[in-house]
Amino acid sequence: MASLLVIGTLFAAAGCGAKKHPTQAELRLRREDLVAVSHALQSVEGPVSSEVAATKLAWPLVANGLPPHPASGPHSPIAAAAHSAALVQVPALMQEAQAAVLTGPGSEIAGLFRSFTGLATRGWQQIGYLTQQIEYGSPAARRFARENVALYIESVYDGHFTLAQIGKKLRAGYKTLGGQAAFGSALTQAEVDALADTYSEPADRLYPHVGTRLGS
Repeated sequence: MASLLVIGTLFAAAGCGAKKHPTQAELRLRREDLVAVSHALQSVEGPVSSEVAATKLAWPLVANGLPPHPASGPHSPIAAAAHSAALVQVPALMQEAQAAVLTGPGSEIAGLFRSFTGLATRGWQQIGYLTQQIEYGSPAARRFARENVALYIESVYDGHFTLAQIGKKLRAGYKTLGGQAAFGSALTQAEVDALADTYSEPADRLYPHVGTRLGS
């Protein structure tokens, strides 16, 4: 189950653009924003796919907590996942300052993407650090790492849960704003479908479910 942080993000984002009867000018702006955000998502498909692939390789090592002697070297799957996550940059349009002026579904999607990058990057960074503490730290450092690593394992899981929601939000927003007939060549149904497949539960959710809890 997603953490309260992620659920709060989803509910807060859902409030954006909730006016029931937008004017034609508002609809036009929402479509323009959704087109721009979709193009931004296309621009980061490569780094996102690499991060997902690296995370899925490392996830079985951490999903139920770290083993007694976790691999912490620079070539370990955990290190590779941390490196891949750090390479995913939030496009300028979707960064917090610029995204504040986005409207409709585009605003919601930008918020979801920022949540994913923050949760996944911070999660893997801290898992890597705590893994090294378990291997090489003092007894107190090892104990602290064991007691707190679950927080960051959950962070990675929640980041991917958030990422997996983008595709369905994109499809729903595209349909609500008029679909192919309204967007024309600016954003085609084929483009939306391709993006929705990339940012989807089958592509991005992590299995098994996170099986460790803080302090365990």
